Amino acid sequence: MNQIELKSQSVRGHIVFVFAVALALYVAWLLRDFLLLLYVSALFAVVLSPIVRATSRIQVGRRRPFQGSAAILILLLAVAGALTGFGFLAFPPVIRDLESLSRELPSILPATAAKLKEIPFVNRLDGGDVLSWIQSTLSSAAAYTLLSLKTWAGAVVKVIAGFVLTLYFLLEGDVAYRWFLSFVPHRSRLRLDETLLRAAVRMQRWLLGQLALMLILGVVSTIVFLSLHIRYASALGILTGLFNVVPVLGATVSLVLALLAAAIDSWGRVLGVAIFFAVYLEFENAWLFPRIMRNRVSLPALGVFVALLLGSALGGIAGATVSIPTAVLVTVLLDEYLVQKE
Repeated sequence: MNQIELKSQSVRGHIVFVFAVALALYVAWLLRDFLLLLYVSALFAVVLSPIVRATSRIQVGRRRPFQGSAAILILLLAVAGALTGFGFLAFPPVIRDLESLSRELPSILPATAAKLKEIPFVNRLDGGDVLSWIQSTLSSAAAYTLLSLKTWAGAVVKVIAGFVLTLYFLLEGDVAYRWFLSFVPHRSRLRLDETLLRAAVRMQRWLLGQLALMLILGVVSTIVFLSLHIRYASALGILTGLFNVVPVLGATVSLVLALLAAAIDSWGRVLGVAIFFAVYLEFENAWLFPRIMRNRVSLPALGVFVALLLGSALGGIAGATVSIPTAVLVTVLLDEYLVQKE
């Protein structure tokens, strides 16, 4: 085979490779939602695996009964028990208040209309116009809620699918991981394996740091809500701590819920809730979050902030949730393969 034929085959090979890469990228773009769900589930399985291993090491006498799937079953039972306890804590007072509101709504609307007439510009409308505006606003809100049910149903399905995938990764993650490594040449496999294990350890430290942030916010917010006599204070405090797993958006949702609960009783409580969130979030973002995350995952504050922005832009809520462990993974890989070490 002469040199011209070899060169022609090399060119054809490069062209085929480029088209194959382009096709793979196109398919990945079409499947981006599924791939993101798969990645998030695998990442959560990585950071939750120490809990499963710790459960499997529990001894009863001389035996370790919680091995393998039994450890995951214990984790599921603990989550189910926590959700059940939260339901018994949160739902009864909310249901009682909703029943009371439905009985008192016919008398509340005229009183609300009278209060609105005291607001500048609104007082130029007569009572019937204000009342009809309130009713139309409530009707629009109800219609919007019904139209949003499809979106919320899709989100719930994704959460359930992610939960199931996480369980499968916890059960068979080692098999999937070894299968992934089998595609890497043998001479490079050990190095990649050690690098990914280092990244996994740092991502698991991120989980501990995130749990610390959630616990601090949950406890402090519960104390503040109880001292302000906010309705559903305990349930709101728990939700505030849990929602803190989603950077920025979680705090926003918690703030809105707390303000709505406080507005039921008095504007003074609304002001108290607003002041608390303003002070705490400034303290967390400026001091608490950077220090905890920097100590846990060895990322600078600027890197954490940039990771949050990129994660939110690329993957929304899910992207923001896993942005920091993803930044840890990328940092470890770059440090191993690209950073020139003397």
